[in-house]
Amino acid sequence: MRGPSSPAGWPVCAARGLPALLGALCAVLRLGAADEVTLLNTKLETSDLKWTIYPQIDPQWEEVSGLDEDQNIVRTYQICSLGGAGGGGAHWLRTTLVPREVAAVVYVELRFTMMECSALPPQTGCKETFNLFYFEADSDEATATHPAWMENPYRKVGTVAAEHLLRRGGGGGNKGKSNTKTLRLGPLTRAGFYLAFQAQGACMALLSLRVFFQRCPGLTQALTRFPDTVPRSLVQEAAGTCVAHARQLSSSPTASLPRMFCGEDGRWVQPVNTDCACEDGYAPAEQNTQCRACPVGQYKWGLGAGQCSPCPDRSQSLSPGAALCVCKTGFYRASSDPASSACTTPPSAPRSVVSQINDTSVTLEWSEPLDGGGRADLSYAVLCWRCGDGGPGGGGACRPCDDSVAYRPAQRGLLGRRVTVWGLAPFTSYSFHIQALNGVSPRSPAAPHSEVVNITTSRDVPLPVSSIRPSEVTSSSLTLSWPPPAQPHYSILEYQVKYYDKERGERDSVQFVQSRGSSVVLSDLRRGGEYVVQVRARTMAGYGSFSQPMAFRTQHEETPGADPQQLVIGGTVVVGALLLIAVAVVAVICIRKHSGLKDSEMNDKNGQYLISQGVKVYIDPLTYEDPSEAVREFAKEIDVSCVKIEEVIGAGEFGEVCRGRLKVPGRKENYVAIKTLKGGYTERQRRDFLSEASIMGQFEHPNIIRLEGVVTASCPVMILTEFMENGALDSFLRLNDGQFTPIQLVGMLRGIASGMRYLSDMGFVHRDLAARNILVNSNLVCKVSDFGLSRSLQESSADPTYTSTLGGKIPIRWTAPEAIAFRKFTSASDAWSYGIVMWEVMSYGERPYWDMSNQDVINAIEQDYRLPPPPDCPTSLHQLMLDCWQRERGSRPRFAHIVSALDRLIRNPASLKILSREGTGSTPPLLDQRPPVACRSVSEWLGAIKMGRYEESFIQAGFTSFDLVAQISTEDLLRIGVTLAGHQKKILSSIQSLRGQGKGPPLRY
Repeated sequence: MRGPSSPAGWPVCAARGLPALLGALCAVLRLGAADEVTLLNTKLETSDLKWTIYPQIDPQWEEVSGLDEDQNIVRTYQICSLGGAGGGGAHWLRTTLVPREVAAVVYVELRFTMMECSALPPQTGCKETFNLFYFEADSDEATATHPAWMENPYRKVGTVAAEHLLRRGGGGGNKGKSNTKTLRLGPLTRAGFYLAFQAQGACMALLSLRVFFQRCPGLTQALTRFPDTVPRSLVQEAAGTCVAHARQLSSSPTASLPRMFCGEDGRWVQPVNTDCACEDGYAPAEQNTQCRACPVGQYKWGLGAGQCSPCPDRSQSLSPGAALCVCKTGFYRASSDPASSACTTPPSAPRSVVSQINDTSVTLEWSEPLDGGGRADLSYAVLCWRCGDGGPGGGGACRPCDDSVAYRPAQRGLLGRRVTVWGLAPFTSYSFHIQALNGVSPRSPAAPHSEVVNITTSRDVPLPVSSIRPSEVTSSSLTLSWPPPAQPHYSILEYQVKYYDKERGERDSVQFVQSRGSSVVLSDLRRGGEYVVQVRARTMAGYGSFSQPMAFRTQHEETPGADPQQLVIGGTVVVGALLLIAVAVVAVICIRKHSGLKDSEMNDKNGQYLISQGVKVYIDPLTYEDPSEAVREFAKEIDVSCVKIEEVIGAGEFGEVCRGRLKVPGRKENYVAIKTLKGGYTERQRRDFLSEASIMGQFEHPNIIRLEGVVTASCPVMILTEFMENGALDSFLRLNDGQFTPIQLVGMLRGIASGMRYLSDMGFVHRDLAARNILVNSNLVCKVSDFGLSRSLQESSADPTYTSTLGGKIPIRWTAPEAIAFRKFTSASDAWSYGIVMWEVMSYGERPYWDMSNQDVINAIEQDYRLPPPPDCPTSLHQLMLDCWQRERGSRPRFAHIVSALDRLIRNPASLKILSREGTGSTPPLLDQRPPVACRSVSEWLGAIKMGRYEESFIQAGFTSFDLVAQISTEDLLRIGVTLAGHQKKILSSIQSLRGQGKGPPLRY
């Protein structure tokens, strides 16, 4: 039977000694009414109760019949043990065995009347209370003498007092003055129990007795079904199951079942964890109590709370519960299309193809198709067929073009309507099929619609090269030469030499070399190896055909001795070469002196030659009349067939940055980073893009990014460098905030300084040294990168890092004052930037000068303000930063001195334990630490200090206000799940700031 309400005093929250979890549950919503299960109700008994009375001699308890408030006959017991033989003694009344069923806690509801002692004749021992006891048993074992009639073995429930007392002779005024009391028994562990009443001088009547327990009734909520649950403690956890056609959102095998708590009062507490959701094709209905199938013509894609939606255009669902609407006949949906997209068709053929022949190349342009198929992902592909030699009348069957034909910008996936095809054979007929494609073209069984154009190439291309002969052969090289082919109208621009190791085969070892003259030196060859060589010439009309393959073999052994005269001649040649180099250097210096160039300009990237005291000097690509010559001299050309692009990992100024693989014959395949030049570039953009390669190719140092080579003979143009697994240093530090030891951070700084020392010794000024331009590999080795002179110097820029000034853009926060004011870029200005990089590393990627504007930064530096030490920064490192930030550039340390200083710290790790404190010593005035962020919530605060990953943990632990957060201790952080020492320090430091703003009492440690 269902009770009207829970008895007063039962709520779970009122119980003492509850754990923290139960305390939290007190404030949440309690659901539904309780379900009461009755074990005993004397008002429903129609025969004698026959309870046991003690003592049996002169018993005082008497069973009588009476009428209840509804005038129904009920069985009651009464006693008035005043005077007489038994007056004032203990008189017991015990019920029959009451089975407890599944209950662990039961409630006893007593309804009784009590006579007031003052209204009775004076009697000794009159009381207005009685006691209730119980005794547990597994069977009906009680007798007249067992258990003994005393408080032990009975267990006392409590003493019951009356609120309403009857007066003798009160008449109608006392009518209805009965008392109702409810008492709790438990926990019960045996099969049943007896209730016993003890009266000691009371004059009372026991009108009714009801024994019952509370049960949480079965409940369906949030698509979860919870069964009838009997609480066995203050709060009983119940596991639920998802309703039909619903399942949990979490597919992890360790995901917990939906849970809800059943209170001792028989009422449900708000669910703790319910993540059931309707399956595909079903939507929640009836206030989230069931999942109903989507009707015909509608669908629902995916697991979740969404509703059914009408089928998109040109699709249909033929049965209820559809997760996806299928396309109608003749319409398709691409695999990447969402379920909500309409079905579409392949496009029609391109229109109006126009061809322009230029000797052995052809440019094709066309108009877009009339019907794009209803999609926006239209692209084009060009299929080439060679249809015989000797002109249109040559005849012969058509066959696909071979790999010697190149397409710019590409053969497939064209977004524009223009393509140039290179490398065609002279005086040959070709058929080009221009296909229009979209995302559903692969789904259509019909071939893509295409437009066909036929052309014939020119005969004015170079003749094949013949008579290749060796002029010098060693164990590792071949020097080959050939006579130029006869050209009646054109001059030879260059030759392309194709060669491969015959033993390894063409596919695995083919390489290409360009030569301006009619000879070439093939080096790095295998001792005693046989190599197959072919040569072709290029004129203004394009490339001719390759010569017939010819084989040449290197020597098995070195020449056993050299003629002394040859040694003298060789030495003379070497000395002469050195003299020529010296003369060239002196000439450059003289030119600089006569041209009036300043010393600061000689050190600038825009100078001619940057000469250092070392043997190797940096040569500016701008000194070349043709910048392509610098690329050919310093960067190795790589055949595009050796490069495989795998994924796009970023974007640069000129195009995408990709990760890929490089498989050069004779070398192990390895990962590379690939910078690409996007289509539609100008010749200047191509030159600026490749200038970085001609700079990078001059460097060889373990802390400088290594250039693998360039691809310029095909599209897209690429620069290939070694692949750095951990990416840019600033983002890598932010991702791993607080996870490195000081000695590890110093090791990173040492690597950067070593690379900069190498660049400084070569006379190269970086000008943009920052943590974003330092790359980190899997071994935490830091390498300097970004050497492009190609940075755009336009006055507008979406990147606030670079501020436009007269003559170009400058990264203000990283740049020395003289470089900002007068564009004096030297190794000393790089040293200033290195100090900023040190601050970035020790602060784990914090933005220098935080949210200050660039102008505020300039003003602060002019007033001798400097960045403060980051948290936990060793004093020695911050002092080195201040040395780098000296106003006079001559007072700043050289990179060789910086490397030595860091080496001393690495050899003496104890010095890194001395931490910096603001405002001490004779250091220049320091900027204040970043002011506390005015946050409106704990979530915003965690995001501001870059600890947003712990937001859910803070909320689950109950830290939802600043007053609570301000009391967090280290133990609390461990319990929340903040186990990293660096993260603990950052959070506690920020909490100390909160306390300083008056948000809570002092912190506990």
